[in-house]
Amino acid sequence: MADQQAQSGEDKRPTGIPVLRWEEPPEGPVLVLLDQTRLPAEEVELVCTDAPALVEAIRSLAVRGAPVLGIAGAYGVALAAVRGFDVDDAAAALAGARPTAVNLSVGVRRAQAAHHAALARGEDAERAAAAALAAARQLHREDAEASARMAAHGLALLEELLPGGGYRILTHCNTGALVSGGEGTAFAVALAAHRRGELRRLWVDETRPLLQGARLTAYEAARNDMAYTLLTDNAAGSLFAAGEVDAVLVGADRIAADGSVANKVGSYPLAVLARYHHVPFIVVAPATTVDADTLDGASIEVEQRPGFEVTEITAPQVPVAGAGGGIPVAPLGTQAYNPAFDVTPPELVTAIVTEEGVVSPVTGEALAELCARSRQVTIS
Repeated sequence: MADQQAQSGEDKRPTGIPVLRWEEPPEGPVLVLLDQTRLPAEEVELVCTDAPALVEAIRSLAVRGAPVLGIAGAYGVALAAVRGFDVDDAAAALAGARPTAVNLSVGVRRAQAAHHAALARGEDAERAAAAALAAARQLHREDAEASARMAAHGLALLEELLPGGGYRILTHCNTGALVSGGEGTAFAVALAAHRRGELRRLWVDETRPLLQGARLTAYEAARNDMAYTLLTDNAAGSLFAAGEVDAVLVGADRIAADGSVANKVGSYPLAVLARYHHVPFIVVAPATTVDADTLDGASIEVEQRPGFEVTEITAPQVPVAGAGGGIPVAPLGTQAYNPAFDVTPPELVTAIVTEEGVVSPVTGEALAELCARSRQVTIS
């Protein structure tokens, strides 16, 4: 395993923020990632030369967000195949790196299946590796297209629910170009409203404990000249009480067959607040996030993260002192409860927006029909 880091100059970074890309330098193919743990202080790229390097990047959250994890997983399988490593071992390691995010395993399986199919046809290792890479690239393209369609469907839903524009949207975690092959999921809807002149304010939850809202969503909002305001997660209630929120838009890491939604921890309290204050709570995610094999919310495996993410604060370019590499903010030996996600029941979800359309009310039957449409589109 040979990770490398390369400083990327601002003049080289296009507006679209290339969160990951496949490159083929003379020394061999690599997957290049924008290291999200270093944002917003600096834009640094992480170069993964093999699947174990990518697994570590996924676990450390250098690359994160449901859709882009699927893309990264597919490229990771292709990387193993092209470099001559055991593809099935790489696929198993990649799929298990973040257990809640179903898109990761979907992407891994897709590239793995393409590799297996090529071998079954009698093709050699080189052509089988090329098939895995083609599958990853196709998934990357499809996700960019899905992002655009989700934005269109989401904006149309906002216009239906809240005629007149001037939306004040509250969002949680990060759901923009950093998590997607395109412009994102929930953030892409807010961005579409901004471009129409219909976004009055984007309220950005800090998103504790790793501050993906403060570090990443604010970073993307600023780059797109959006009107945004950052707030601590526990300030959301007072914002609702003041009547300052028109809609909540969040993403999803897994949607169970009954419509239960696993998303970054803190999403469920927002759904409860939204219901009490009669504010739409809208989930925006690609159809691949719907997992028909997970029957309900209780069946979703929720990833438990290390306690030091709560007991320490990590900031780029700041001297560290804690066991986890951060600045201690709790007494030594403090135990921490740190689930990465929580689960919102379907009755609290106003609508689920996908590239195939909007599901509202959210029921198992409606989601099954949506998944069937999605499969038909993929097959055709």
